[in-house]
Amino acid sequence: MKGCYFCKGKLVEEKVKVDFRWGRRLKIIENVPADVCQQCGEQYFQSAVYKAMEKLAASRKKPVSRLTVDVHRFKAAV
Repeated sequence: MKGCYFCKGKLVEEKVKVDFRWGRRLKIIENVPADVCQQCGEQYFQSAVYKAMEKLAASRKKPVSRLTVDVHRFKAAV
């Protein structure tokens, strides 16, 4: 891919952190290689990388760390 599909910005290869949802679970995967748009921030992954993220998210491998996340329910303004 030569440029961002959405804004045509320049893509640069970077290591990123991905919030990956697998079923009802949220897993954070660090150090993922991606092409990142320097204009809008859109991330693009090679298919092999995405398949590896799916495999990691589905595994029961012990995580390197754990986070606690607050969850809020949005209520429309009255």
